[in-house]
Amino acid sequence: MKLSGFTFRWLFALLVVFITFNPTGFSFSHWVWPLANEQVPLKILAGLVLFGCYVVYLNATFRSLGLLGIILIVAFCGTVIWLFIDQGWMDWRNGSTMSWVMIFIISCVMGLGVSWSHIKKRLTGQFDTDDIGD
Repeated sequence: MKLSGFTFRWLFALLVVFITFNPTGFSFSHWVWPLANEQVPLKILAGLVLFGCYVVYLNATFRSLGLLGIILIVAFCGTVIWLFIDQGWMDWRNGSTMSWVMIFIISCVMGLGVSWSHIKKRLTGQFDTDDIGD
């Protein structure tokens, strides 16, 4: 896998998370809430498409990284955030900044999860295969 492959997967994860929620006010969650009777089929269709994207990404993430790998990545990102706050580079009381940071972290976990099998193959030479039921 080339860097462009990882970048594409990560950018798509970032797009999915950004469309779901972002602090700009232009997101799926801002569009749907409060629930109104206008454009209900379109809202349901958009929700199902987003849900499908999350199912694919989160399934691949849990299968490739496992719970321990996800915890490790989140702990690493949390420690980096703690460092930034401790050094005074970031204010944890700023909700907008923290929203952007969380969007970035979630997309990184999802992007790494989808790409991890490729990265592991390049690092170790070992292939990962899916279990196929009978």
